[in-house]
Amino acid sequence: MTRTGDLSGPRVRPPRSSAGTLKPHVKPACLLSSALLLLMVAGAAGHPQCLDFRPPFKPPYHLEFCTEYEKFGCCDQKQDNGIAESYWNIMDVIGLEGHDLCGGFVKDILCQECSPYAAHLFDAEDPYTPLRNLPGLCFNYCSEFHVKCHSVVSLLTDDQLLQESCEKSRLEFCRRLDLPDQDYCFPNVLANRDLTRNLGSVVEDSKGCIQLCLVEVANGLRNPVLMLHAADDTHRMFVAEQLGFVWVYLPDGSRLEEPFLDLSGIVYTTQWIGDERGFLGLAFHPKYKYNGKFYIYYSILVNENTEMIRISEMKVSPFDMNKADPESERAILEIEQPAANHNGGQILFGVDGYMYIFTGDGGKSGDPFGKFGNAQNKSTLLGKVLRIDVDGTSLDGKLYRIPDSNPFVHERDARPEVYAYGVRNMWRCSVDRGDPVTRKGRGRIFCGDVGQNRFEEVDIIEKGGNYGWRAKEGFECFDVKLCQNSSLGDILPIFAYSHLTGKSVTGGYVYRGCENPNLNGYYIFGDFMNGRLMALQEDKQNQVWKERQICMGETATCAFPRMINHHHKFIISFAEDEAGELYFLATSYPSSHSPFGTVYKFIDPSRRAPPGKCKHKPLPVKVKGKRVPFVPQALTVLESNDNLPTRSAPKKMKTTTRSPHAATTRSTARPTTSWPTLTTMKQPTSRTVTNTKESLTSEKPNVKLTMTTERQPKLSSKRPNMKLTTTTTELPRQLTSKRPSVKPTTATRPPRQLTSARSNVKFTTAKETPHQLTSKTPSMKITTTTELPRQLTFAEQIVKLATSTEPPRQLTSKRLNVKTKPVSKSTKVKLADLGTKVESKSKTEIQQQKRQKTVCVTTAKKSKDKRKSTTTQRLVSSTVRPQGTPGFYHFPPSKTAGRPHGASKKEKNAKDKILKDGAGSNTKKLSKEKAKQKGRPSKDVRPTCEKKKAKSRVCQ
Repeated sequence: MTRTGDLSGPRVRPPRSSAGTLKPHVKPACLLSSALLLLMVAGAAGHPQCLDFRPPFKPPYHLEFCTEYEKFGCCDQKQDNGIAESYWNIMDVIGLEGHDLCGGFVKDILCQECSPYAAHLFDAEDPYTPLRNLPGLCFNYCSEFHVKCHSVVSLLTDDQLLQESCEKSRLEFCRRLDLPDQDYCFPNVLANRDLTRNLGSVVEDSKGCIQLCLVEVANGLRNPVLMLHAADDTHRMFVAEQLGFVWVYLPDGSRLEEPFLDLSGIVYTTQWIGDERGFLGLAFHPKYKYNGKFYIYYSILVNENTEMIRISEMKVSPFDMNKADPESERAILEIEQPAANHNGGQILFGVDGYMYIFTGDGGKSGDPFGKFGNAQNKSTLLGKVLRIDVDGTSLDGKLYRIPDSNPFVHERDARPEVYAYGVRNMWRCSVDRGDPVTRKGRGRIFCGDVGQNRFEEVDIIEKGGNYGWRAKEGFECFDVKLCQNSSLGDILPIFAYSHLTGKSVTGGYVYRGCENPNLNGYYIFGDFMNGRLMALQEDKQNQVWKERQICMGETATCAFPRMINHHHKFIISFAEDEAGELYFLATSYPSSHSPFGTVYKFIDPSRRAPPGKCKHKPLPVKVKGKRVPFVPQALTVLESNDNLPTRSAPKKMKTTTRSPHAATTRSTARPTTSWPTLTTMKQPTSRTVTNTKESLTSEKPNVKLTMTTERQPKLSSKRPNMKLTTTTTELPRQLTSKRPSVKPTTATRPPRQLTSARSNVKFTTAKETPHQLTSKTPSMKITTTTELPRQLTFAEQIVKLATSTEPPRQLTSKRLNVKTKPVSKSTKVKLADLGTKVESKSKTEIQQQKRQKTVCVTTAKKSKDKRKSTTTQRLVSSTVRPQGTPGFYHFPPSKTAGRPHGASKKEKNAKDKILKDGAGSNTKKLSKEKAKQKGRPSKDVRPTCEKKKAKSRVCQ
């Protein structure tokens, strides 16, 4: 790709000529939140990975902007369109000249989000470390970009560190965008053939072993022998244990507490390791969604000495879709089992709607029953593949019908149920769904047939086929005489392996799912004894199957969330869910009672399906019982890696400005030795503090503080400029705020100051004189005394002061509701961070000051009334009413007529009184307004004790 000016793609257009002066909001390069960039990272083995910590994919549609990643990458068409939009927003800002100079650079950087190695470019190999805002750039490319287009960095990212380093120097900027492994920096990653040669193909090691990863989906099972779905669109999974329990797993991974089926009282099995008896098979009718029928295959003991296998039909409960009806069982076929081993156990429905039953040869070693053994004897049902029609009945009273197309219906001495023969002990068979597009291979039945001493084999079941046992084992002869029989006509297996590789094959499935496209068409199976996983890939031209070994992915390969790269040794069975995804069941101790069984899901780490392609909407499941949530037991690769996080922690960078939080902390913090900070909690807590000074600050509700102090504490709140100064007795009180419920209880002697930041509100009280509460913002006035209990109620806060010294009384205000409530022992104050200044005096001094105040107020009132009467008489006597002007009063010139301010103060007051009586104006308000206009202070009518205050202390 050309690094400058290369705008390949059909939608390239020049930007508009006028970009404006304001920068439009442009999404960061990766549409990720800002994060600190790491200076140094630890090298890690690379693998394709996207920014969502998942493998890349092949876009379902053509990409029109980041066309270099349309074959394989991390962007679909929707993401590609979003990147293109961000690109043109930047181009509109930098204009035509900037487009020609920097367009290629901007496109390259933005499109790295779509790179299959985007996780490496953005340091996103795991979810434990921060992400870059810009991809890792090789030094030469970064230097050229900085020289030509350093001003574009602010449009690509909001990261302040990157922007500052870009302005500082080219070396500093490129050092931040550098990667330790130069193979993965852009554009070197595109030129590395080792990284791009097999991009999108399955990951293989040096020996050609396919590396897959796993996800744990269920655990704690007792020898799980099978798992399957009901094909009813609910996407439930039914897991059967060898003991006879069948459990229901919901799509969310949880398990129902009550089992779907419990046959533990009938199933015959033991605790022996490797016991082949028990609950072995389960199959749902193709029309289970409508008829509720399913079929089971299990071992029973009759008359205490006869072992048999039973195939029965059952139905789901009509009252609970997650429960089987235990009374609905009816046995449709029973076969006597001559030995304890080789019990078979597989039942399934083919695409033709018939049931296929796979039985063992009866047990023991080498099929010693009869002249040719049970497997080659078509008159017995052991060692066979049977096919029956469970939707009909026969004339002889059997609960099934023989299909007319069965190969041996008309053959003498042959059982009509036989569909194929010559099998030893087929353990786990499956039906191929066929290619998702061409449907080729649909209906093929694959089975794993366990060998005797030398070979294990995989077969595809054909109508009337003879699979050679006991004449052959795998491709080799077992019974030489039978093997040399020219009339044998056996069908060779598609694959066989010796006991040097494994000793007990477990049949699997052909992968036809959606999530792992690279695995499509692989037949995946394993070995029970050594836990080996294998795959077969069909060569369609030569009609042969090639073996592919499956290995667990390395740590770097499986470094995705939830993924693991290990499993239990003993592989019991394989499974397929309703969407076609593949699983296998394994245990660490193969006993029917050991609870170590686990279910694993296969994941291909090299490639996934495009986003949204594999979504399905399960039908709702009516759950009546409790659910048991899934809790994984195995450590994931990310959890078990001792080197995580994979990159070193970011170094502290020097910022050019001080953070607002730090500045606020320094300006408001006080020494903790004398001013301890109150710690807030969700629940009310109490603590006792004894100190000289205390600062109580609360921002959260429900905080209690009890303190005992002998000095002046100061309570501060965030409500601006509210100040209360009062003198009261030594009674404790409680302060409560609306936002923060702060309840301090104090017992103090000196006065204390309470400040609150509500709009310049001041409280000043004294015991002997009424006090006035004034505020610049709210208009409020309160006259009270401190020795009486009272309650102050704001529009947003409540202030309660309670004492036991005086009777209660009611104080009201426009902004405050002041209510009094006596309390026996304590004084409670409820106000948002409101403080108070407290002074204590003896009871005798309080009573003496109260008597002096009463005399003072009475004297002031009499003097005021006398002065008003004298002024009114003088005014009336001096007024003249001209003729023809009724209702108009003329004020003749007075001695002060020559003064600049007109009449004297007394005459003006008299005039205001008359005008008030005639026009209804407010005397006090008018007086204040006029005084304000003339620059003089207004004259308030106050008690005479206020005037005498300077001369005498009688009124104090």
